[in-house]
Amino acid sequence: MKIRRILSGIAAAVLMGAVVTGCGNTENETTAKNDGSETPVAEEKKDDTSAEKTLTLWSIATESDSFHTAYAEAIKDFEAEHDGVKIVHETFENESYKTKIKAAVAANELPDVFYTWAGGFSQSFVDSGKVLALDSYYDNYKDELSEAALANITYDGKIYGSTLVTPVSVMWYNQKIFNENNLSAPATWDEFINVCKTLKDAGVSPIATSAKDKWVLAMLHDGLTLKSVGPEKLQKTLLKQGGSYSDKDFLVSAEKIKELSDIGAFINGAAGLSNDEASAEFYQGRAAMYFTGSWMGGSIMTDCDDPTDFSVAPIPVVNSANAKITDFMGGGADSLMVAASTKDADLSAELAFEVTKGVSKYAYLSGAGIPAWKVNYDDSQVPALTKKVAEYANGATSFTLWFDTLLESEDANEYLALLQKLYLGSISPEEFQTEMAAQLEK
Repeated sequence: MKIRRILSGIAAAVLMGAVVTGCGNTENETTAKNDGSETPVAEEKKDDTSAEKTLTLWSIATESDSFHTAYAEAIKDFEAEHDGVKIVHETFENESYKTKIKAAVAANELPDVFYTWAGGFSQSFVDSGKVLALDSYYDNYKDELSEAALANITYDGKIYGSTLVTPVSVMWYNQKIFNENNLSAPATWDEFINVCKTLKDAGVSPIATSAKDKWVLAMLHDGLTLKSVGPEKLQKTLLKQGGSYSDKDFLVSAEKIKELSDIGAFINGAAGLSNDEASAEFYQGRAAMYFTGSWMGGSIMTDCDDPTDFSVAPIPVVNSANAKITDFMGGGADSLMVAASTKDADLSAELAFEVTKGVSKYAYLSGAGIPAWKVNYDDSQVPALTKKVAEYANGATSFTLWFDTLLESEDANEYLALLQKLYLGSISPEEFQTEMAAQLEK
């Protein structure tokens, strides 16, 4: 399906301008036009009849998402190489999409190609038979995308999707504020808690986070758990392969969240702040640290008055006997799958691979993502912050998918609910651990 023409087209494509804020909360479904702008889905679909072929793609790259421009550019490239083919790109807010995609699978109402998270999140989609295996199509891309990159989207030895980037959780921090308080990036828990107390004493909110968008708070908790438990024990426990959440090392990270709350390390009102609202507090210098994925680098470049005020570091180690500073939460999880119900399997499969390749490229060039695909283009203009995260990822000793991705869907939902209760103080760290252990024994 025109593979060679597509490769040359993408290699020649130019990068669009600045990207916008990561993980947005735009609730309206939208359609990406070729110029990168968005219009309501209903308006765009009126013109679909003029297209020879139309494929629908769902993603979470809303207009306020740092990957929005990368998707628009990748789609533009694909349409340019396929005369008479139109891609209708519908976007949804992160949290609401998780419910929508599950409902679409259950109702057999999937679009041709759709965004999803690898690991346990998509296991049921594959088990239901609603997703197309892509092994035969992958043969055209082996030289550019490794099998290792697809490990989390491979089930029972078959590839069911293509991955976009290799995101990792990190600690973003305002180095201007750190310098003003004679602080450096912490590498251990003791150093970290000292940083928080020093900032608090100086009248600075140490950590901006969102407990409303629970996944944001989970970025910190997941990272602290990894740095307490270690990658092997954490993965075995979450995958129910012999580990136990009753292990004392799992209690530590819950205790650390409470300790941070007790000393007032979190920004005021975090329970009611969305990710967009909380990250804005960080960008505007009203909080010194933000724990989230590598994608924030792109948003810092576009949403901060002076990006040089900011830097990035790994999440500190809690227990050096179990974990290293080079152990990271993350890895290849953001993926595109093809619905088994698509009317054109060949074209849809090609779309999934070509768009993921294009997004991998454009997101990296704009500073929003760490590429999962081979870098065979000039990356000299990649923002320094993104290159720094890429160096961390390249030197990682392990990757562990986030709890809400690695866990089965029901377990993930219960985990996020329990974490929110822990933050609000309605359950103790011990109760959190007990409830998590019980959930994972079901």
